[in-house]
Amino acid sequence: MVRLLGRTGTRSARRPSDQRAQRAPGPAREARERTDGSRSSWWRSPGLRSALGGRSVAGQVFVLQVVIVLLLVVAAVVALVLQVQHDSTQEARSRSLAVAQTFANGPGTRAALSAPNPTALLQPRAEAARKAAHVDFIVVMNTDGIRYTHPKPDRIGKKFVGTTEPALAGDTVVEEINGTIGRLVQAVVPVKAPDGTVVGLVSAGITTKNVGGVANRQLPLVLVAAAAGLALATAGTALVSGRLLRQTHGLGPREMTRMYEHHDAVLHSVREGVIIVSDEGDLLLANDEAHRLLDLPEDAERRHVLDLGLDPDTAGLLASGRIATDEVHLVGDRLLAINQRPTDLKGGPSGSVATLRDSTELRALSGRAEVAREHLTLLYDAGVGVGTTLDVTRTAEELAEVSVPRFADFTTVDLYDPVLSGEDPEPGSALRRAASSGIRKDAPLYPVGEQIRFVASSPQAHSLRTGRPVLEPRLEAAPGWLAQDLERTEQVVEYGIHSLITVPVRAGALLLGVVNFWRSEKAEPFDAEELALAEELVARAAVSIDNARRYTREHSMAVTLQRSLLPRSLPEQSALDIAYRYLPAQAGVGGDWFDVLPLSGARVALVVGDVVGHGLHAAATMGRLRTAVHNFSALDLPPDELLGLLDEMVGRIDQHETDNGGSAPVAGATCLYAIYDPVSRHCLVARAGHPPPAVIRPDGSVAFPDVAAGPPLGLGGLPFETSDLVLDEGSRLVLYTDGLVEDRERDIDTGLAELRTALEEAGESPEETCRAVVDVRLPARPSDDIALIVARTRALGAERVAEWQVPADPAAVADVRASVTRRLAQWGLDELTFTTELILSELVTNAIRYGSEPIRVRMLRDRALICEVFDSSDTSPHLRYAATTDEGGRGLFLVAQLAERWGTRYMPTGKVIWAEQPLP
Repeated sequence: MVRLLGRTGTRSARRPSDQRAQRAPGPAREARERTDGSRSSWWRSPGLRSALGGRSVAGQVFVLQVVIVLLLVVAAVVALVLQVQHDSTQEARSRSLAVAQTFANGPGTRAALSAPNPTALLQPRAEAARKAAHVDFIVVMNTDGIRYTHPKPDRIGKKFVGTTEPALAGDTVVEEINGTIGRLVQAVVPVKAPDGTVVGLVSAGITTKNVGGVANRQLPLVLVAAAAGLALATAGTALVSGRLLRQTHGLGPREMTRMYEHHDAVLHSVREGVIIVSDEGDLLLANDEAHRLLDLPEDAERRHVLDLGLDPDTAGLLASGRIATDEVHLVGDRLLAINQRPTDLKGGPSGSVATLRDSTELRALSGRAEVAREHLTLLYDAGVGVGTTLDVTRTAEELAEVSVPRFADFTTVDLYDPVLSGEDPEPGSALRRAASSGIRKDAPLYPVGEQIRFVASSPQAHSLRTGRPVLEPRLEAAPGWLAQDLERTEQVVEYGIHSLITVPVRAGALLLGVVNFWRSEKAEPFDAEELALAEELVARAAVSIDNARRYTREHSMAVTLQRSLLPRSLPEQSALDIAYRYLPAQAGVGGDWFDVLPLSGARVALVVGDVVGHGLHAAATMGRLRTAVHNFSALDLPPDELLGLLDEMVGRIDQHETDNGGSAPVAGATCLYAIYDPVSRHCLVARAGHPPPAVIRPDGSVAFPDVAAGPPLGLGGLPFETSDLVLDEGSRLVLYTDGLVEDRERDIDTGLAELRTALEEAGESPEETCRAVVDVRLPARPSDDIALIVARTRALGAERVAEWQVPADPAAVADVRASVTRRLAQWGLDELTFTTELILSELVTNAIRYGSEPIRVRMLRDRALICEVFDSSDTSPHLRYAATTDEGGRGLFLVAQLAERWGTRYMPTGKVIWAEQPLP
């Protein structure tokens, strides 16, 4: 039986009813004691009542003693009765036989039988002898069994009941029968004649109840002895019960048994070892788990813990009895966590109890849990860190970087070439290494950018065919992989890379490529759990790669559309030396555009605009606005009027989109329009919500001219203003969109200050200026389109300009022709004399006839020969076919046939009709 150490007053929940009544507090208990006051004090004894209750061990012993005493008493009484019955029968036999023989052999008996009336002679004698001998009857009968005497006279003369045959033969008969007076013993004796002849019979009988009397005298003594034994048993049981109650703290045998069974079941089935050691260091108890963990011998109990063959540290801890909490000890190949406490903290017996827990599996499980946590962290970091941009190559690089070195020592990403450009993959074509990352840079793997064709037996080819990941735990024993490139694979194995996981990059039904995870540092190869992790990691990254691919395709389409709408080359002109930059946004194409438009009179128009928003809609709207600017500039309108027309157009577009339920209305645009005249060096500028231009003077100083800021296009209702700038020859006019000076991290004031600094440090040429600005101001990943134009001004010198005032007289036409002929001769353009005279004659004649003074003629020698006629009239001639009967109307027709270009432009004080001829 296992000892229960430290048991201090614990009670079972189940108690006998009398025990609960005994401990019930309060008035109920007092009332019960008053009710029981009439009982004797011994009955109120808790030990006695517990004993008599029969539920305690003492009570059971008491019941057993009572049963034994009763059995002894019953046995004694039975033995006494049986003995009395035996003695009574023997006495009855002896007495009845003696009385019968005495009466049969008595004097006168034989003679009386021969008398005529034997009854008269024998009846008185028989009654006297019966009473004297204390028998129940003496019957004398003849040889036929007819009675001559009987205690009851009415039975005289009747047949004797009993056995007479042996007596008739001369023998004596003694028998027990049930007679008329009850159970009796009777003897039949023959009465013999002198010759031995039987002349009659004498029977004497006595009932057994009249023989007894001994039992009645001895039975009270037996009962008194039994009562004394019961009293002694009760007293002894009360003493034993009281002591047991004190020692068992009131627990009954069933409670003790149940507690022991529970204690024993828990002790030996618990998965922790339990050891109880005495204060002397002897092992008192060790459960089955403790035997297993410590490998204790079978006879370990009652031996000193230092003699059990344990390691010194563990044995010393158990023998010391000191308090220990989760101390880890190496016992054999197990790591045991030991907790030890003394057992006498609350009055229990001295000693200590220790619990042993095998933490080997817990450590292994903790290791696996830590690995699982690291895997989950890796997947989380991959979800956050992969796909931060919509660039296929960068996404592949992020996948490679996040997996090294946390999962693999080297990671390579191979994608189909079309995927890198945003197109759908072409299965069967070559792959290109898009990204590579590793713990070292000298690994003999294919470098980034190399085109790879995997052989059919390689794990990569198998993965692409089946769409399933492939694990090669030992590369040196993988013939399919070794066949890819015998020289390179041998170098890879020699380098120390020994294990590979290949996972296809799947996006729905598309296979975009494969990702290879290589291991070299850890000796263990990749396992199935890591294969599942690699598959999950690539599956998450595949979504980002496919998103980047789709975005690249959409972005490429939008950029292609946008670039198709932008000028592919700058037109030839002599007024400005121009350099430009156009950089589309990484997040999506916008509506930024620029243009260089040659105008009449050697003038050049510069335009920069920005449509609000991004995407195909913004690009398409930008194309519409650019076309509109082209058309409006052909009218030679001033900048403010041109912007006014654009404003109306944008408003109509916006209204049209809204009326048709369009999902992406324009919602406005900004624009800056400038016209530079190289003859006067004046630059007319108007802007609609656009950043102001910058001017780099010939000395290198930078200024932002005060150009009136109009509202953005599309708002309507407000006029635009034109500012007139005078630019020295060699000045650089810088036009740009807001993507260059403004973003989410800085406001426009900061951007303009940084732009000023970059312009001050830039070189002299427009190209150097563009390069300096872009290098300083371009973000790593621009969120908006950037358009930049740098135009260095040129001036058309006086030697290349000829101008005459013409009076309103038809005769002055001849003087004009003569002056033109002389100037063309000076310029060496004699070949153009005839056509130029004819053109100017017609234009001057029209001005004199239909216009008003002042009239002025100007001729410019630029890339073409430009002839201009100024007058103050607002009427404009129209080209038409003259009828055969018309006297005039053929002048403009001749001008149109002789000139390469011609037109009319209006000025604040009149109009100009101009014509251009190509130089020979």
